[in-house]
Amino acid sequence: MFPVTNYYQASTYDLSTWRRSMGRNQVLFYADNWPIKALPFVNNSLFDSVQLTTDNPRKLIMMPLWVLMFLAVAAAAPLDDDDDKIVGGYECTPHSQPWQVLFTYNGGNWCGGSLISPRWIISAAHCYQPPKTLVALLGEHDLKKKEGTEQHIQVEAAYKHFGYKDKAHDHDIMLVKLAKPAQYNQYVQPIPVARSCPTDGAKCLVSGFGNVLGYNARYPDQLQCLDVPIVSDSSCKASYPRMISENMFCAGFLEGGKGSCKGDSGGPLICNGELYGAVSWGGSYCISKNSPGVYAKVCNYLDWIKNITENN
Repeated sequence: MFPVTNYYQASTYDLSTWRRSMGRNQVLFYADNWPIKALPFVNNSLFDSVQLTTDNPRKLIMMPLWVLMFLAVAAAAPLDDDDDKIVGGYECTPHSQPWQVLFTYNGGNWCGGSLISPRWIISAAHCYQPPKTLVALLGEHDLKKKEGTEQHIQVEAAYKHFGYKDKAHDHDIMLVKLAKPAQYNQYVQPIPVARSCPTDGAKCLVSGFGNVLGYNARYPDQLQCLDVPIVSDSSCKASYPRMISENMFCAGFLEGGKGSCKGDSGGPLICNGELYGAVSWGGSYCISKNSPGVYAKVCNYLDWIKNITENN
């Protein structure tokens, strides 16, 4: 791989399209077995810059958007003809996931979450934005329809885990407090937080309003569900060498073709009627082989959840 050090500016529109087409995290592709990641975009009036970095200290990369897209597609694309598969899931039975939360950020769809009590939601730390810019949408199934089941509640506060590491995606969990309590009914209900950790092979379900395409972007109006198995710790670490901490686990399909994607971040992974994980990150295009979804391991945070919710 070659480093490109020229500063390149791309239009805000292009970068918005780029952001929406990426996977849950910002790991774009691999070079010399090192993950290449996008740094936050630098706002420069009408333009932003694309800057990439890697944990390899010898590499600092900044390159034109079209070069970046070409390299990412070439590196992440499967060698067979699966690259046009939809991120396989199905429309959830309406209101079958009454704990599902969709956050909007300045009016636009942003991240997912799980309602765990009348005023508290679990999401991902990388979804953090200033609370006044976030609104929690509960009781939603079809975003294009007024169903009379919706509760839209302003966010009052958001607490990222104190150990959250942006580049490593470690401790990628956040608690969000609502400005007023959610009203429980058949459309809005909390999900119990699992007291135990996930077991290999367990059958679980992930849900969200995230991207349903692999190499392009299309966001559904209806809540999507996907049944996924828990991946063994050894296979998870083999899929993402040196990137999986004790606070993460994998769920999904090593053969590719299905998985959570951009926009699902923070959303629930439910096993046996309990919350086991929050969508964190994964392969760049969500459907690549040997790139299962990576989730925050909720069982590691029971004391932290108790402390935050009882003292705030």
